[in-house]
Amino acid sequence: MEAFVLADRRVKVSTIAYEMSVSECSVIRIMHNKLGMSKVSCRWVPRMLTPLQKQSRVEICHENLSLYEENMETFCSLIVTGDETWVYYWDPSSKQESVQWKHKTSPAPVKLCVQLSAGKVIMTVFWDCHRILLVEYMAHKSTVTADVYVNTLKSLRDAVNEKRCGLLSRSMMLLHDNAPVHKAKNVPAAIAKCGFQEMNHPPYRPNLALCDYFLFRHLKQHLWGRRFSSDTDVQADVTSWLEDQVSGFYLAGMSSLPAKWNKCIELRGGYIEK
Repeated sequence: MEAFVLADRRVKVSTIAYEMSVSECSVIRIMHNKLGMSKVSCRWVPRMLTPLQKQSRVEICHENLSLYEENMETFCSLIVTGDETWVYYWDPSSKQESVQWKHKTSPAPVKLCVQLSAGKVIMTVFWDCHRILLVEYMAHKSTVTADVYVNTLKSLRDAVNEKRCGLLSRSMMLLHDNAPVHKAKNVPAAIAKCGFQEMNHPPYRPNLALCDYFLFRHLKQHLWGRRFSSDTDVQADVTSWLEDQVSGFYLAGMSSLPAKWNKCIELRGGYIEK
């Protein structure tokens, strides 16, 4: 049976039962208990990584871990990170979030099909291990370009000088992902002029980007199922949530970076499951 399954890993239980002349219950029992196999859905990844891309991810993770080991006590306090994301007026709860308990005799709960949001805004946020440093919202029908991002970096420099006096003089490290706008020709010069030291970021990064796997994940969980009627409402709610996080929330996010880099190295540059 194992050889039959390995020849076609998508084969159905009913097909195996028919070909092997056994019951479907027997197939399931053998697959689970004797062969230790289970059927799972494919995991989404942005793209298939080439050996060269995996090698690059490993090398950058080693590089960042070296920075961490050199400045272990102050590492988290010297990093500022940020990214852009869409924030929706109406973001329905996911299927997982809508799970609920019911009695056997209760009617099954229903959930409306996904409805298009009435509106959305682009938010750019930068933060460190203590607090939110900068939040910006784009005007409608506009997008983040290299010139816009350069101006955002200047605003970030001013915010750091205001909220964390003296930090720029200590070679603050800027950690952002490899989005095209972050790697535009005029951005590196702007980063240096603003007094930041840019950290390298592993390519193809959903599970290595701090904003994606930490800040935005928690923010989107807060927004699931909530409705807003205007830009002002959604911006006020998001900004309030960002500023109201308990002490240690942002430090917990920063502190997770070394473990993520080590995991990527263990997987030889492959995608991290969680």
